[in-house]
Amino acid sequence: MEKKDYKKELKELYRALSQKAVMVEVPAMNFLMIDGEGDPNSVPAFGEAMEALFAMAYALKFMVKKGPLAIDYGVMPAEGLWWADDMKQFDINNKDAWKWTLMIMQPEMISEEMVAEAREQVWKKKNPPALDKLRFENYSEGESVQIMHVGPFSEEGPTIEKLHRHIALEGFWPGGKHHEIYLSDIRRAAPEKWKTIIRQPIKKG
Repeated sequence: MEKKDYKKELKELYRALSQKAVMVEVPAMNFLMIDGEGDPNSVPAFGEAMEALFAMAYALKFMVKKGPLAIDYGVMPAEGLWWADDMKQFDINNKDAWKWTLMIMQPEMISEEMVAEAREQVWKKKNPPALDKLRFENYSEGESVQIMHVGPFSEEGPTIEKLHRHIALEGFWPGGKHHEIYLSDIRRAAPEKWKTIIRQPIKKG
């Protein structure tokens, strides 16, 4: 059986330095996605989205492993896109105004047909509340800057400031949605050890 480690194959996208921000070129990739809004710490929809995404991601993983392709791969980490309709309201003290897309990257062999089959399997076994909101979509960011944040999400502020200072010094502007990649299992790791890649697509000023 062939084994693939996509975090290793895409290491420039799923690893980062905490000391400094670096520029990366992010290609178009396919994701399972669910949209939502509101404070992730209090709205039930956020946990429901995570549940549905991982149920689908594991269903697809085992479908590929047990099927004709016989490829075993690790499920990729959860990621989040964050924004507000009025970016002046995108404030850590006003999370009720936040909008988000939770997502998990899918390998190139995953097709629309496989997603439909996996959805049927998950519906029969678990039927998580957010399953009907899930979609399979190609997403492209292009030129971006990213940095690693180590610690709880509530302390990301200085890391984000460092990222945006680097963008400005290089002569760019933020050009897309704030993007976070959650590398740690927050159910098991201590908050001070949580690792989150913070990425910001950029554009010329």
